[in-house]
Amino acid sequence: MGSRRWEDVRDDHAPANPTLDAEAEAWLSEALGTSTAAPAPAGRVTAEQPAMAASPLGATGPTAAPRADDDGRVAAGQTTLASLLQAAIEADASDLHLCAGLPPHVRTAGALRPLAGHPPFGADELDRLLQAALTPAQRARLDACGDLDLGMALGKGVDAQRVRGAVFVETGSLSAAFRVIPNVVPDLAELGLPAVVDRLADLPRGLVLVTGQTGSGKSTTLAAMVSKINRQRSAHIITVEDPIEYRHAPVRSVIQQREVGADTESFAAAIRHALRQDPDVILIGELRDLETIRTALTAAETGHLVLATLHSSDATSAVNRVIDVFPGDQQSQIRSQLALSLQGSISQHLVPSLQGGRVVATEVMTSNSAVRNLVRDDKVHLLRGVLETSSDDGMHTLDQSLASLVRQRRIDADHARRLVHDAGTFDELVRR
Repeated sequence: MGSRRWEDVRDDHAPANPTLDAEAEAWLSEALGTSTAAPAPAGRVTAEQPAMAASPLGATGPTAAPRADDDGRVAAGQTTLASLLQAAIEADASDLHLCAGLPPHVRTAGALRPLAGHPPFGADELDRLLQAALTPAQRARLDACGDLDLGMALGKGVDAQRVRGAVFVETGSLSAAFRVIPNVVPDLAELGLPAVVDRLADLPRGLVLVTGQTGSGKSTTLAAMVSKINRQRSAHIITVEDPIEYRHAPVRSVIQQREVGADTESFAAAIRHALRQDPDVILIGELRDLETIRTALTAAETGHLVLATLHSSDATSAVNRVIDVFPGDQQSQIRSQLALSLQGSISQHLVPSLQGGRVVATEVMTSNSAVRNLVRDDKVHLLRGVLETSSDDGMHTLDQSLASLVRQRRIDADHARRLVHDAGTFDELVRR
């Protein structure tokens, strides 16, 4: 697996056209041959109206690269958000972090480091830089809530580099984090995922969960599963995301991507309406709340393949995470629904590779009679034993996955040991 793929665990969003000052408007209009007097509605963008037109470094205009002094440092006031994002991309970074009092930081191969040549930001300077990239509606939302998720693009058309951003207030000043999104959806094989994930994407119905911590590659895995379906099946695929992540061009399937806030009011509402839109596959960006989970279970029960992400530490705890959202008097019914509809739960962790970059370690639970019975009978604590002994069904624990990677000399044993559930079992697996 190419290590770069897992550095690209990113999301994106159909960007809004930011408000520009008069000089920037004139430059952008001339550069693109379009008028910026009537920007696209918030949350929408066309190829002719990109969220941020990034000119090549060294060009003139609002996104030109800032000039450095003789020491290679960029002078205060010359930095633009576009130039910082361009620098992050050139540094092969997955993320860019901006915080008052610190220089810009980038994340490469999972590690955070200062972006060379950039001095610390003053609070006012960073505020101006970030505000310049927002529409009036986005500024109002940020002022009202203190948090804002957004998307933007560097460049235009099919070659535009998409970026997801989160701008937020921290101790009275603005901070931000941006993630660069790859333009190409990777294949499941490129990601190094087990073959059972490929089989789960072939299912006609049921619920498949992809779990893990933030930045563990959940979105990339789901995107690769949708891409496989798109290439191999004639299906109607509806995605509901916040924000929209990978963009999918139809191949054999009809794909419609909806964004919470821009296209629909909530995950639950979008899924509820999707059931009347003749879908075969529904992708849910995140199971966040009771109503979304309830609607997802209904969709899975009624003959649809539902792919969703969930924040949980392992494949088995995802079961409790779903059930515990509901009041106690409803949990027995939800256990029965989940036992019938859950087809698979994939938990993944990104681990530094000895060859550079990161590799994925997984825990996989698929649905067989033992799993269904334990879920229905509220004996989730016994599921780990099923995973350990059901390799014929494609199941394995995280400890088994990590031990295999250590035996292959792909990851360091000491680092792997920090992630295991049982160090003794892990050491025994490594010695086999």
